Amino acid sequence: MNILNHNKVKLQLAELIETAFKSSGIEEPLQDIYNAIGFPPDSNLGHYTFPCFNLAKKMKTAPNKIAEQIAKAFTAGDILATVESVGPYINFRLNSGFLGKMVCEEIENGALFTRKLVNEPPKTMIEYSQPNTHKELHVGHMRNLCLGDALIKLHRYCGYDIISATFPGDVGTHVAKCLWYLKYHNMQPIPETNKGAWLGTMYSKGHLLLEKEIGTEKEAENKKQLSEILTHLENQQGEFYDLWKQTKEWSVELMNEVYNWAGVHFDRWYWESDVDVPSVELAKQYYEKGLFVESQGTIGVDLTEYNLGFCMLLKTDGHGLYATKDIELARRKFDDFKIEKSVYVVDKRQAHHFAQVFKVLELMGYENAKKCYHLQYDYVELPDGAMSSRKGNIVPIMSLIDQMHNSVKKDYLNKYLGDWGQEEIDSTADIISKGAIKYGMIKIDPSRKIVFDMKEWLKIDGDSGPYLQYTYARINSLVRKLADEVTAKSDWSVLNEDIEKQLMVKLGEFNNQVVQSCIEYKPNVLCTYLYELSKLFNNFYNVLNIRRTEDEVVKSSRVELTKCVAITLKKGLELLGIPVPARM
Repeated sequence: MNILNHNKVKLQLAELIETAFKSSGIEEPLQDIYNAIGFPPDSNLGHYTFPCFNLAKKMKTAPNKIAEQIAKAFTAGDILATVESVGPYINFRLNSGFLGKMVCEEIENGALFTRKLVNEPPKTMIEYSQPNTHKELHVGHMRNLCLGDALIKLHRYCGYDIISATFPGDVGTHVAKCLWYLKYHNMQPIPETNKGAWLGTMYSKGHLLLEKEIGTEKEAENKKQLSEILTHLENQQGEFYDLWKQTKEWSVELMNEVYNWAGVHFDRWYWESDVDVPSVELAKQYYEKGLFVESQGTIGVDLTEYNLGFCMLLKTDGHGLYATKDIELARRKFDDFKIEKSVYVVDKRQAHHFAQVFKVLELMGYENAKKCYHLQYDYVELPDGAMSSRKGNIVPIMSLIDQMHNSVKKDYLNKYLGDWGQEEIDSTADIISKGAIKYGMIKIDPSRKIVFDMKEWLKIDGDSGPYLQYTYARINSLVRKLADEVTAKSDWSVLNEDIEKQLMVKLGEFNNQVVQSCIEYKPNVLCTYLYELSKLFNNFYNVLNIRRTEDEVVKSSRVELTKCVAITLKKGLELLGIPVPARM
């Protein structure tokens, strides 16, 4: 896989630099020139810059002397407005006519968004959003969901053959605790609605009660009952298996409600229950082969020499663990879809777990182990600390969505009652809520913690989803109002204000930012770009009053540039899973 030279502005600039080098007796590969082109620290210095440090090593000449010599080899023309050396750098200002043709016209006709970006990308499965059944989905789950969905969209845009998968936990100790409480301690009637959320409270109560009874005379009986429940589930028969099937559906309904709201679709649902028994059998087979060993009644793999400790795969009661299931799941993924890379979007607390799983797969002789990658991310906290389904201190997703929806209507949209229909107000509130939540969850580098703050995320100024949506809606409104006023044919070459050129250069960087977001698994890179683009546009809008522009050709051209910003914003937000409102 390699990234293609898809930026036509940079490519043509690189070709001009190559020609200038040759006229000075310098041989430098075009690819190296293209890769070295960057941006000056101050936009007033130019639109692009080329550093001469590497040339200095080859030519044994000071980089500032080389920059000064090469700058003289350029002449102004259709592409270049000015070229000047500043220390060890060659700075370039480009003509607006060239930028308009290379960037804006390709935005308007869609060519910019259909360009081939990556050569021979590997067929990849991205597994994300692995909520547990019998627990309530909370705001912490949204980071995984939003991150995974954005990565799916970014990879598909870049030309990857992508399979989206999820692996919900529908068996295990947490399920046993929930069913245990339902069977032996719950005195409440089953609600008619919101059964999935209610089930989460049963789990939390069960966990807290079991914790409370540790060290009491009830502890042994509790353990016996939990083991019986797990046996029923493993054998797929019995009272608790029937109860599990019924209650699992309640959780699935809640999951689908969240996924439908978020616009998320999975190509494949894997379930822990599907791999539960087969994974135990696989562990037993490798124990018989001698690769897995017994330790204090458990079975696993000693990974001490790799600084990974002991990876337990079968407990003393014969039941498997998460690692057991993930080993079987890894095998199935590659067999089912013939993928070339498997990405696991799971928070950083599972780093040791996946390091053990991948090492065990490698020791089992599984060649695809090296194609497995754990994409770690930090978790979401409330202002007063971490959330925990066990303790019940969570913000349920659907409750959060309702709160945001109501807050948006109250603070921003209810003032339009009478002018807008109720349906439009409700749908716009929903769109803004999605922008706030999704952008808030992915604008931060995955390696950094998120502190959830609903008020900050809903602001329509600053680095927020609603701010980007508002910029888009503002452009829509402006273009509608100017539709009858614009009569002249546009001409990119008349846009000679520096901020206009800066905006075109910024638009031309769209695909670069998308590719970086994709290959680094960091959608926050695209978020930052869209935020900077929005700020630059709003500065352009405030400095150059389009409505008061007297020259009709300039006015028409500025409207066209404005449309290009709207198109790019919409496409960028679409790749982040964020819709845009027609007005706001």
